[in-house]
Parts: sequence; C-alpha cells; structure tokens
Amino acid sequence: MSPQPQSAVGAPLSRVDGRLKVTGKATYAAEHDIEGVVHAVIVDSAIGRGRITGIDTRAALAQPGVIKVISHLNAPKLAYRGNPDTYDPPGNKQLRVFQDDKVLFRGQPVAVVVATTLEVAQHAAELVKVRYNAEQSSTDMASAPAGEPVTYARGDADNAFASAAVQVDATYQQARAHHNAMEPHATIARWDGDKLTLWDKTQWPIGMQKDVAAQFGIPIDSVRIIAPFVGGSFGNAMRAWPHIATTALAARETGRPVKLVLSRRQLYFGVGYRPSYEYRVRLGSDRRGRVSAMVQHLKAETSSYENFTEGVLHAGQMVYKAPHVRQDYRTVPLDVNTPVWMRGPGFATAAFALESAMDELAHELGIDPIELRRRNEPEEDPSSQLPFSTRRLRECYTVGAREFGWHRRNPRPRSTRDGDWLIGTGMAVGTYDVLRSGAQARVRLNADGTALIQSATSDMGPGTYTSQSQVAADALGLTMRNVTFQLGDSTMPVAPPHGGSQTMINVGSAVQDGCDKVRLQAIKLAVEDKDSPLYGADADDIVVRAGRLHRSNDPARGETYRQLLARNNRTHLEVLGSWTPGEARHSMYTYGAIFAEVAVDARLGLVRVRRMLGVFDAGRIISPKLADSQALGGMVGGIGAALLEHTATDHRDGRIVNADLANYLVPVNADIPELRGIFLDGGQDLEADPIGVKGLGEIVYIGVAPAIANAVFNATGRRVRELPITVEAMI
Repeated sequence: MSPQPQSAVGAPLSRVDGRLKVTGKATYAAEHDIEGVVHAVIVDSAIGRGRITGIDTRAALAQPGVIKVISHLNAPKLAYRGNPDTYDPPGNKQLRVFQDDKVLFRGQPVAVVVATTLEVAQHAAELVKVRYNAEQSSTDMASAPAGEPVTYARGDADNAFASAAVQVDATYQQARAHHNAMEPHATIARWDGDKLTLWDKTQWPIGMQKDVAAQFGIPIDSVRIIAPFVGGSFGNAMRAWPHIATTALAARETGRPVKLVLSRRQLYFGVGYRPSYEYRVRLGSDRRGRVSAMVQHLKAETSSYENFTEGVLHAGQMVYKAPHVRQDYRTVPLDVNTPVWMRGPGFATAAFALESAMDELAHELGIDPIELRRRNEPEEDPSSQLPFSTRRLRECYTVGAREFGWHRRNPRPRSTRDGDWLIGTGMAVGTYDVLRSGAQARVRLNADGTALIQSATSDMGPGTYTSQSQVAADALGLTMRNVTFQLGDSTMPVAPPHGGSQTMINVGSAVQDGCDKVRLQAIKLAVEDKDSPLYGADADDIVVRAGRLHRSNDPARGETYRQLLARNNRTHLEVLGSWTPGEARHSMYTYGAIFAEVAVDARLGLVRVRRMLGVFDAGRIISPKLADSQALGGMVGGIGAALLEHTATDHRDGRIVNADLANYLVPVNADIPELRGIFLDGGQDLEADPIGVKGLGEIVYIGVAPAIANAVFNATGRRVRELPITVEAMI
C-alpha cells in the first residue's frame, strides 16, 4: 500500500485551541453558563481527628439567600458501592461525604452551604458552628508506624552489598508537594429527573462518570461528564474527590443546579498531592564501578482510610543492570487526606534517590558520572529479561555531553567560582513507563470535505486537541483547518485517563485506526464507482492529499472527497476507530538524560540554576512545538521540586501552614534560566503502538531534581539529601 503523505505530523504547528485560550473564550469548569445555578461553599473540619458532636446552622440559615445547609445530620445515605474499572474499586474506603460523624483529617468537608450567590454562601459558611470531640491526630511520618511492605528481590542483595568493595548507604527525603495548577478544582451539577450532568475539572471523563454513578448508586449512563478544557492538573484530577459528590448531592437536595469551586486554600486538603517519601539506598560495586548490589527501603505517607501506592519501585529494578536487587516499600497511615499521582509519579521520586546515590558512588570511585552509568547499562530489562523496544540512553549521554559542554566540567567539588558564586554541573537519568490500555475514537468524514473526530479524553495542557488533529489530518489526507477534534465528554467513545503520558499512545492509535478506515472506505468507493476517475485503479496505489484522492504516481488522475461523496449521495462516511494493545513482548520505557549548571552563593547559600539541557528518547514526536513546550514545562517543574516546593504541616493539629501561593513557593520567571530540550530523531517505537510514540509529559520532569542536587554537590562539596534544597541546608 502506498504510504500516506505526512505534512502535519512532525510539523511545528501552533495549538489549534490557542486563540480560544489567549482570548478567554475557552470555557473551563466553573465558567459554563447554566441557567438557574446557585452556589455552594464547603465547611471544613477544624480538627485533625475525632467526632462531630454538634452543628449549629441557625445563623447561616437566617441569612437572606441561603437555601440549605447539608451535613451528616440531614444528608441521605449514598451507595458508595465502588467500581472495579476505576481507582475507587469495590471495598475501597474512599471518603464518604456527610455519611457519619467521623473526622479523619483537618479540612475534611463537614457541611456545605448552598445559597443564591457566592458571597452569601461564603459568609454563611463562616457562620456554621461545629462542635467536636477532638482526638490527637497523627500527621508526622517520622513518628508513626508503617504498614506491611510491598517487596521485590532478585539475587542475594544483602550479601552482595556486604561483600562489595565500595559501598554507598544514604537516605533521601522528599517533602510533600501539591500540584497548584492555575485552574482550581470546580464542579457544576445539574439533575434532570434521575439524570445527572457534571461540568467538572477532570482528566478522565469516563472514570469520573463511573465513580459518580457508583457513589450515587445509579446507572452509568445516567451520568454525563463535560470537561472541554482543563486549566492544568498534573495528576490530581483523575479521581472523584469529595467536592464532586458534595456538589451533586447539594444539587439533588435543593433541586437547583449547583456550582462549587474550591478555594486555593482548600486545594491543599480537598484533593490529592505527592506524598512525602523517605528512600534509603545502598549501592555496592567493585573498584571499576560495576554495581553488584542495590538495596532500597521506602516509606511514604498515606491516609488512614485509603492505602495509596504508586509505581515507585520500577525504576530501581531496570535502570541499571545490578544482578542483586532487593526492595521494600511501606506506606505510613496518617490522619491526612489521600495522596495521588503527581507529574512523573513514582519514577520522579525514585530518580532523586537512585540518581543521587549513583552520583555519590561516582564521586567515591573517582569516575565520571556519565561513564559510571555507561558501565552499568543493561542490554535487556534485568527485571523481566525482555528486550527493550528502544533504549537510546547511550545516545542521550553522547548528545547531551556534547551540547552541554560536559568536558569542561571540573570533577573536584568547590573548584569553580564566578565571583561570590560557586559553580557546579551535574546530570541524572530519567525513565518512565509506556502505559498501553487502548482507546476508541469516532471519525466522521463529511460531504463538504471536513472531518470530525471525537474521543472522551482530556487536555490539561499538553495540546491534545492539536496533536490528535495532526494524526487525523495526515491519515485522512486533509489540511489541519478541515479537521476538528473534540474531547472532554463522557458520551464520546471511551478513552483512558489523561495522565501518565498515555494519551498520545492510546487515543492517537485509535484516531489513526479510525481515520485509516474512513480513508480506505472512500478509496473503495472511488475505485468501484464507474463515474470516478479512479475507477478500476488499484486501491493500494491511492493516496489522499489536501482532500483529493489520486494515484500515487499519477497526481493528475483523481478527485476530491467532496466530489466523490456528492456524486454517491453520501452525507458522510463514519467509523469507530479503536486500538487494543497486544501482549507486551518488549520492555517499553521512555528515557532521558538531564544536565544542569548551578551557581551557589558562597556566603548566603542561595542556589540558582544557570542553564539546563534535557535529551530524550521518547519515540516518534508528533508535534515538535508541543514537545518543546513540554520539555520546558517539565524542567520548570523540576526546578520547583528541587529548590522550592514544600508543604509544611503543623503536626500538633494537622494544619497545613502554607496553604496558599504566597507561602508555598513555585518557580516564577526570575527562577528560570536558559532551558533546552532535545528529542532524538528516528526513535519511533512500533513495538509500543501503531504510531510509534511513547509519551513525553512525564519523562521531561523526571531526573531534573537529582541533576540539580548533583550540580549543587559539584559546586559546594555539600551533599544535600532532602528536597527541596533550602538555604538552611546550604549554610
């Protein structure tokens, strides 16, 4: 079959939704204009653990415009039956709003006020008086018992470590971090009889639909989720958090459409966060730097009512070829709300510990950090014995070292200065899983030569509208302006969560399948139509370019989609595209090498990142412009993790003391230096999926923090094993 011309995929195109966003015409969750909407405000628990002994709502209800105050005292019982297809399976102990008098963490919803205006609802919420029987809460992972471990082992790691010629034994800590996206979580709920519509900030319309249906005990098709735009998320919009059930319940109890928007403060306990970690690494090697043993002990916080875990063990099993590995991973139940995934989930956490430990080993051995990693590069996945689909880390090292100027690095710590600034360089490796679960996409080719593609995926910022349109345009042989991609509606064909770098892999493959099928339908129609210039031609020899079908070696012989469909009295051609991955025969990951240069004020301990480079093996790049944006954003986020982001909790009562953007620090323009991302050419991975992509939203973040930490050591000679790296740690 003649290959389709490729003009959209690989081109540095601007976002198709860019004008909507910069002109304010993109409609986010709280901005939908729903007739008759009223407003809800949550009353948060003021204690960290205990029971509610009374709720006085008289003053609140006396306010003009207050419609209702709902709490466990007057709320109906909900089903909360769970759903096996989501992250809230049957038997899960997710927080059940207003179902009993228990308080499980500070900030838990204990009541909700519904009023005609937001201002009245906010004022009335302050007038609700809640009495408690408080108990001592436990929020400090260092002083709480851990649960049973999840373990992994190969070989005899303990004996191999004990007999190793060179040993590194270090414990690394990472503070809790919050997502802090620009758009706060918001929900509008409206009941039409027994049908519920939710306009919500979600990364997974299908999962949200199933979760809410299970919570209320109603059929799945009685719930519709609408989320055409998401103003950033980074992972915490993939679950049905308590405010969503609260909004739907308030709408049902009042008989009015209800809007609820979490305040910036409430985002710190109303939705999830990256949990704090303690990660001990023991590395053993010979004098030449060949790692023989890796022993890893992990502890992470979770809530007392749910056991949240993530894929934090995978990287330690397969990044390096150590024959002897042992891991144990324990969660520590605390009186906090449940954590959730955050950009680079699991792998970013592991990278800080593992890549810092490898840097420590390189220093101990006097071996260049890149060379040490080269010496421990596996030929196949040591955890599964499967061959790698692609693994081009060696090329990432070579390109990165050349472009960054690694040869100019002085390996002796505290040896390079620029006035009062100590200068250092460091590097680290990142890797992330390729998540394949399948998806569907509806493709409709209209008689006017335009196409509409739909899938119930999401777009929290990476550019799903644009990248899927690029795939569709080339597969159909249309220009981008004649392709419309729609998403964010649970009535559309099913799609997996928009997280974990899996959207391009799964939805993109379904879009490709659907568009290929529609194009082939049109070609079949043409070659069998006696009135077509292509009648009798070999279907395998037909391509489509700019909406015109023609023979690949005879462009003059052909016709347009519009002409073909009009002559055959067809209003459209339509098909449901799908992709389901087969059994994995290869180990599939994305890879990256991050290089950083920092300057540390010798007197004040201030750390500034001067420049950064990331080189990535991320498969086929559909949109270079979007990929570059992802790389820059990932590095910015990594700078925040390394130097700024830290949630501070008062362990006396569980209060988060910096629950705002004035005191929870995130990177701003003044913190960001020269950043550059390079994606290796020719790296399509057809073992992973039909379009050869591997996802890149996570890999551009993973490895940034340890690269900065390793550069700080090179600059100062001080090894900081706790994130973020603060001024206090440097003095």
